[in-house]
Amino acid sequence: AVKWYRKAAEKGDAGAQFYLGVMYASGQGVPQNHQEALKWTRKAAEQGDAAAQYNLGVIYSLGQGVPQNYQEAVEWYKKAAEKGHARAQGLLGSAYAIGQGIPQNDAEAYFWFLLASVDGDENLVKFRDTVAQRLTPEQRAAVQTRASAWKPRFSWTSFLPE
Repeated sequence: AVKWYRKAAEKGDAGAQFYLGVMYASGQGVPQNHQEALKWTRKAAEQGDAAAQYNLGVIYSLGQGVPQNYQEAVEWYKKAAEKGHARAQGLLGSAYAIGQGIPQNDAEAYFWFLLASVDGDENLVKFRDTVAQRLTPEQRAAVQTRASAWKPRFSWTSFLPE
């Protein structure tokens, strides 16, 4: 698999770049190498791949192959979250809830937790409800209205060759 992913990744295929990054990060089919994982994940993330953007956020959050940088992690989580990536939405909500890499903001935390918890993940529901208690009923209602109108930012044109 690595052989074929590499061939496609070297030709600029974002999906192959993402999977090659995953393989290097996990040591699956290749020796684990955080620098190579970073390289391929970044290439896919810069092309707009939401899963790669999320993974790049995790890489920065954990400091795998790069100095730990919560602000950089939040930037990548936000890009993926805006495209509807639920895990990125949850981590972005967490960052806002505790003010890690971004100023603490309960309304923003609640917004992202609302979006991320749609599938019923128990932890996200718990975090969402905890943050909700820190808001006034009016603030909760405003965020709920915003969340119900929210649409992911996605464009197929971001994947078309120039």
